[in-house]
Amino acid sequence: MRRQRTPENRGDRAYRLATAAVAASIPIFMFAILIFIFQYSLPAIRFNGLGFFTTSSWNLGNLNTAATVVKNGVTGLPGASYGVIGLLVGTLFSSAIALLIAVPTSIAIALFTAEDAPRVVREPLVALEDLLAGIPSVIYGLWGITVLVPLVQSTIAPGMSKVLGFVPFFGGGTNTGYGLLTCGLILALMVTPIISSTVRESFAKTPSELKEGALALGCTKWEVQRRITIPFSKTTIAGASMLGLGRALGETMAVLMVGGGSYAALPSKIYSPISTMATAIVSLLDSAFQDPTGLALYSLAEVALVLFAVTLAANMAARVFVSGGVTKAFVSRSEA
Repeated sequence: MRRQRTPENRGDRAYRLATAAVAASIPIFMFAILIFIFQYSLPAIRFNGLGFFTTSSWNLGNLNTAATVVKNGVTGLPGASYGVIGLLVGTLFSSAIALLIAVPTSIAIALFTAEDAPRVVREPLVALEDLLAGIPSVIYGLWGITVLVPLVQSTIAPGMSKVLGFVPFFGGGTNTGYGLLTCGLILALMVTPIISSTVRESFAKTPSELKEGALALGCTKWEVQRRITIPFSKTTIAGASMLGLGRALGETMAVLMVGGGSYAALPSKIYSPISTMATAIVSLLDSAFQDPTGLALYSLAEVALVLFAVTLAANMAARVFVSGGVTKAFVSRSEA
């Protein structure tokens, strides 16, 4: 006998269709943004060619002339030259410094809050950690200008130069405090809450029977954490690090405020001023409107396209790592 559809079943079906449509809108919007950026940057792609990825210059050309040049069917000003390599290096280097600092710091924080901290201490720390993750980046930038930049200028950079001066990239020093090192430090502070909160949840899911068994065999608490807790969550740690990398790659305001604003040069040392792709888009947008040919705007769109590709790749890798970590956790628990 055929079952008669009830109003509740129709409501459930409508709800599922509505939620499915909302979920499907996410990849649609992402694909639409990608298509828009690609189409808008297409004139710059034709004009700049492969040189866009091999040069670090950013020159709008001669704005005081009505003359134009045509290259590959695209009109630009005489002397116009655009390259992303300096911005790309600044983005990747500052994010790498941030991860080198943030990952071990986050693991230490996660171990303490998940296993060592008493309840009266753990709950305020977790709440503070979540609060740090929600602070607007411009506040981090203001703190960086008033506190971190003077500290780097007077203490951190001279100390690193004295201790690591024999290493070419760490020699010399800084006169301003603005630059690659400061960007890496402030990004590390911003991504640490993201990484530590994810890793903390994974540490908390480590099977207690494994830890208790190790303690019964005579292992110290540090040995249990080093040999059981951390290896059990290593895939999640990698995934959380990739999520932090995605945040660092796209950060704008804080890096713009402490980076030093160097658009057309590769950093020669860790203290050199830099710009990232995100900060360049923001800071160069106003001057790009002065280009009557529009090529400067198209070139910024090409920078945005590169940033979109790099960030998307980092986030996709993070999802793969995190999914692997979750699967491994369930498998290990079921086998135990």
